[in-house]
Amino acid sequence: MIASPLPDLVGRDRECAALDDLLVGLREGGSRALVLRGEAGIGKSVLLEYVAARASGVKVTWAHGIEADMELPYASLHQLCAPFLDELGELPEPQRDALRVAFGMAAGDPPDRFLVGLAVLTLLTRASETRPVLVLVDDAQWLDQVSLQTLEFVARRLLAEAVAMTFAVRDPEGQAALTGLPALTVGGLDTIAAGELLEGAVGGKLEKRVRDRFVAEMHGNPLALLEFSRGRSAAELAYGLDSSSHPGIQGPVAGRVEQDFANRLGSLPAATRTLLLIAAAEPVGDARLLVRAAAILKITPYAAPAKAAGLIEFGESVRFRHPLVRSAVYHRAEPEERRAVHRALAEATDPVLDPDRRAWHAAQAADGPDEEVAAGLERAADRARQRGGIAAEAVLLERAVEATPDRWPRGRRALAAAEAHFSAAAPDRATELATVAELCPLSDLDRARLARLRARILFARSRSDEAAPLFLDAAAQFTAAGSPLARETYLEAIGATVFAGRVHGPTGARAAAIAARGSGAPPSCSRAADLLLDGVAALLADGYETGVPALRGALEPLAHEELGTREATMRWLLLVPVALEAFIHYGWDLHAWDTLSSRAVRLARDIGALGALPPALIYAAGVHIHRGDFAEAARMIDEADALAAATGHAPHKYATLVLAAWRGEADVAAGIIEEARQRADERGEVSLLGAMGYIQGVLFNGLARYEDALEAARTGIEHDGFNFTGLSLVEHVEAATRCGELAEARASLARLVELTRAADSGWARGAGARSRALLAEGDEADRLYRTAIQEFGRGTVTVEVARTHLLYGEWLRRGNRRSLARDHLRTAHEMFDGMRAHAFAERARRELLATGEHVRAREDQPASSLTPQESQVATLAADGMTNARIGAELFISPHTVEWHLRKVYTKLGINSRRALPAALASTLATHTRDETTVRAG
Repeated sequence: MIASPLPDLVGRDRECAALDDLLVGLREGGSRALVLRGEAGIGKSVLLEYVAARASGVKVTWAHGIEADMELPYASLHQLCAPFLDELGELPEPQRDALRVAFGMAAGDPPDRFLVGLAVLTLLTRASETRPVLVLVDDAQWLDQVSLQTLEFVARRLLAEAVAMTFAVRDPEGQAALTGLPALTVGGLDTIAAGELLEGAVGGKLEKRVRDRFVAEMHGNPLALLEFSRGRSAAELAYGLDSSSHPGIQGPVAGRVEQDFANRLGSLPAATRTLLLIAAAEPVGDARLLVRAAAILKITPYAAPAKAAGLIEFGESVRFRHPLVRSAVYHRAEPEERRAVHRALAEATDPVLDPDRRAWHAAQAADGPDEEVAAGLERAADRARQRGGIAAEAVLLERAVEATPDRWPRGRRALAAAEAHFSAAAPDRATELATVAELCPLSDLDRARLARLRARILFARSRSDEAAPLFLDAAAQFTAAGSPLARETYLEAIGATVFAGRVHGPTGARAAAIAARGSGAPPSCSRAADLLLDGVAALLADGYETGVPALRGALEPLAHEELGTREATMRWLLLVPVALEAFIHYGWDLHAWDTLSSRAVRLARDIGALGALPPALIYAAGVHIHRGDFAEAARMIDEADALAAATGHAPHKYATLVLAAWRGEADVAAGIIEEARQRADERGEVSLLGAMGYIQGVLFNGLARYEDALEAARTGIEHDGFNFTGLSLVEHVEAATRCGELAEARASLARLVELTRAADSGWARGAGARSRALLAEGDEADRLYRTAIQEFGRGTVTVEVARTHLLYGEWLRRGNRRSLARDHLRTAHEMFDGMRAHAFAERARRELLATGEHVRAREDQPASSLTPQESQVATLAADGMTNARIGAELFISPHTVEWHLRKVYTKLGINSRRALPAALASTLATHTRDETTVRAG
């Protein structure tokens, strides 16, 4: 809206109070975010002006969404950050580089949009060090997509910064925008307030029935009431209006207001209407550009009549009274008038300084297919991709397709547009453009890309094994074309079956592996990827004895291969889950699990790949669970969930479930397990069935509910999936022996021995020895239990060491070897209690009681009340990291780091950073201190 002295905001006490409260909190150093929602003209923009006018002592920065600007990446974000770009050099290097590339200030790898978001958060935080910062965003529904996503990310990460953000969103157009942030719905004025506003505008009292009818027709919409009354006196409205003086009284309020604006255009001189059309078609509001375009059209920029009509204001920039004025001007014009204006704007726009906007105007000016226009849009799309604007790239390429006259380049561009839409999470548009590409002539390589895209779309929609044949067909086409993408696509096919399909059958992982082995595909661009494919294919096609050693050959390159570009790093992050699943479930290799998951976390942090970081954290959390460090695992899961929420992704529940199972938290696991089972049934995700079998096996064995554990573990060992079979076999052997189902236990033991023989790791040898011990007797069982403890220890699988002490102690007690049983049961109890594995600890406690030993419960110390985020911050600070470095590591601002540290100091009873290492060491000792045990008698 045009900036003007604010009138009294009639009837907006509730809204003004909320905004005043936001300012109070901001001045006290607190972060706030608020979304104002309502229909066009309801007063959202005026409320933003209200809070801006009252923000004395606060730095206010604006962004205005403009519908015509929605296709230009980071346009709105650049507008908002412009006042702070002098501070860009003070940002951490990865953030600085990401923002410079995003804003077109430098060349480089396309930045992750969440890293750009962190850079904006840091920039705003630095600006708030001198004065609080208030960010105001009007018409947020019309921001370019990547700007909106970035600002939403920033709003969700605000915690302890002196930064507040207020968005105005028009509904229903913006209903899907900024969901989940605190919102205030701005409705129509009540009858009394609306009547007061109307009578104030016409300068006199109206007869009550007439006034109430007008208010009702306008639904209390302030803009509608003000525009309806413009130029009319109370006397003219005393008895209402006839149809000749106010046409179009029916219809939606916004439509009536827009029509009223359109009616005013008819009385303006032709040159003024053309000038308004130039301004409506040019979203930046650059007055100099408007003058240049007017000169090209040979008109005098005569704006006085439009200003007098209250439609627009000219100055350094051009501002319409309301977005509905822009809409009325643009849509009232004839198509040829609009094309002429866009043609002039394209000619007037500097091709060096603003090539993207020039290309966009040229496209709007075209009255049919035009290769020059299409090529310009394609170049603009490439620049958008380089700046990380994937959604903008997709839209610009789609426009290029529409403008392409020849079928060959149209097919190539349609394929590129489809791939971009898929990357931007728009599979429906990707499918439509893939169909366009399919109807055009394509090269063999592009046909292969199209086949791979269709496979990816299908897999994204339903993670079933139906996608595997499509991936294999695409890989075969890449092979025929001699493309290095062939082996990566074969790996993608196997990956699809690993996570969603079955091992056997015509569409299973083994069939995919055999096809890859026999393809003769050329090497890819990554030695690590090639060796991983060879190892996994050998595992599936030749069996464990051949496959596991081949798989081990991929570990060193995967752990150390140099990744020179962001694209190479992203490819590595995409392939590493397949590697991890293979090393976990066939290599039984906790060291490889730790090595690869730690590298994944580090790489994702280094390049700011916040989409890839949560799953990497989940894998790393699994390592800590198996090593018995449940607190660190919980911290990683908490960070993964927070990042998933901030980036709009669903949380990863697997590690939460595994941790709940080892802790014995049946109530936590129950709802998530049922949801996962339904998802597995609906989407055909076989791996989920295996995961649920293993998780419930651990849970129910820990709770000594052995029949439930047996039933659950059967699910895990009977599914024909790539993963979780071995882990489920371990649970099944224990549950079956407890239930007296010895034949089942022996059958599972035989499968487990076959599965673990080639692995030859401490974890594998320990699992085999303990499972054999459960079915053995006498000295043989005794020897096997001791062997299992030693092997699990070599493999650093701490939870299984504790569990073996428990099982050994239980076996010894049943054999009346009470003294030795107490030693192992006490060790198991101490270990499980220190981990907070409550169910297993309780099982050990009951066994200790049966030996005549009492256990006194421990009282937790207050220091254990640190939250996962506080623990992470405190640990990194104790390691010597600065607040800025910690913030970059955890994707939070330095102010939030300091806020967490102040809470940590209070909880630990210290007052400086120097005291942190000793305080944390003391906390850890307290946290893991065992319950005191005393012998009976």
